Amino acid sequence: MKISSLFYSGAIAAIIGSSQIATVAAPKVKLQQVYENLVVERPVLVAVPPDGTKRQFLVEQTGKIKIMPGDEKGSDTTVFLDLSDRKMAEKDFEEGLLGLAFHPKFKENGKFYVSYSQQGPKRTRISEFKALDGNVADLSSERILMEIQQPEWNHNSGNLLFNPKDGFLYICVGDGGFKNGIFMLPQKLTRWNGKVLRIDVDGKSPGLAYGIPKDNPFVDTPNACPEIYAFGFRNPWGSWIDPDTGLFWLADVGQDLWEEIDLVEKGGNYGWEYREGTHEQTFRKSLMELLLRKADPPRGTEFIDPVHEYSHADGLSITGGFVYRGKKIPALQGYYIYGDWKYGTVWGLKIDEKTKKVIENVVLFKAKDNAEEKFNWTAFGADKNGEVLMMSWDGRIFRMTDAK
Repeated sequence: MKISSLFYSGAIAAIIGSSQIATVAAPKVKLQQVYENLVVERPVLVAVPPDGTKRQFLVEQTGKIKIMPGDEKGSDTTVFLDLSDRKMAEKDFEEGLLGLAFHPKFKENGKFYVSYSQQGPKRTRISEFKALDGNVADLSSERILMEIQQPEWNHNSGNLLFNPKDGFLYICVGDGGFKNGIFMLPQKLTRWNGKVLRIDVDGKSPGLAYGIPKDNPFVDTPNACPEIYAFGFRNPWGSWIDPDTGLFWLADVGQDLWEEIDLVEKGGNYGWEYREGTHEQTFRKSLMELLLRKADPPRGTEFIDPVHEYSHADGLSITGGFVYRGKKIPALQGYYIYGDWKYGTVWGLKIDEKTKKVIENVVLFKAKDNAEEKFNWTAFGADKNGEVLMMSWDGRIFRMTDAK
């Protein structure tokens, strides 16, 4: 295994976007490459099932889910699910196998859920599968829950996660693609795109393969999709619900100027395509003029500001992570770990969980020249022991460790 010498630690402060944060001493960490003997294609997620086995399941965007070896020097994997023969991608970038969530009772029922792209027509499919013996999925068990129309090949999102408090499945959906919010779907409650959806996989509402939770915020709104939990998103990439606090963290990829981190609330409107972060969307007015439509939001519209944003001086595509509560890096306790796909920078964000205000934001890692070093972070996740695993799009996997 290698220790990367390309890290910055010590007293580093981040001034992100328009809000200045006081200089603080960043936790001293380093990156250690692990699983070097594995052949990995475009990793997007590592998930640990709630069955007590501490197995780690690696999701590859190209269509496979693999069970990783217990030994980080190992080279053998078990293919748990293989969807690589399905026509998932028009372009090999944002489409593919994009999400995995294990049922809270996976140990008893073997059920898990995936999101993946399909063509002709272009759509995102949310499906339930069952495991045959815990190690191999039964392809014939697929139960399609929903299919979401996708106008273009980009901005699919596809994050799936169960809320440990209510047991419902949350589905993150991008805005439909292209740019400038041209399809104008995130603000429409009649469409699933640009939303976080919430469904009950253990129930069935009339005419549906799933149940609609009774307290979903728009169940009584005429013509609205009752699945919608929150809206106004562009391309969520990295969503996580903190089992300790219940806070729902979502990193939303920006367009031209701003990247943002949201704390998702039921019924909340997070602004896209009117806003990018806390700022007016640059091209919206000119686009609306061309379409002979009003540029301003409807009277009375209220947007929820992101908890944090950073400008494109510091990065170009956010990748969200999780709040660290592991044991091996004590100074990192309580920090939300996230990074940038293009620049390769990794930050730690700490907030006051009562006021939801940022206390500090620090750089944990910064490549000297990412054009050559190529740290393209696709995921930050907790391993079987709650420690930080980091996925790079080129197939490398890193562990964050204490540099003291």
